[in-house]
Amino acid sequence: MSIWGRAKAKWDELLGRAEEVYGQSHGDAAATVAGEARRLEGEAEEDQEGAEEVPERRDDDGLAGAR
Repeated sequence: MSIWGRAKAKWDELLGRAEEVYGQSHGDAAATVAGEARRLEGEAEEDQEGAEEVPERRDDDGLAGAR
């Protein structure tokens, strides 16, 4: 993931959390739901991009045929 993609995902997460807290403190259900949706979207983007960075693990050591 690029640094900009990671920053955007974190920004969406933080902005969503702020909107969620605002909605809860002011009794605004629409803002709470919209904030939760944005926060979860940011978390999902961050998780998806983080999964792409992990190299694929092989179960064998590459020497299975040599034994």
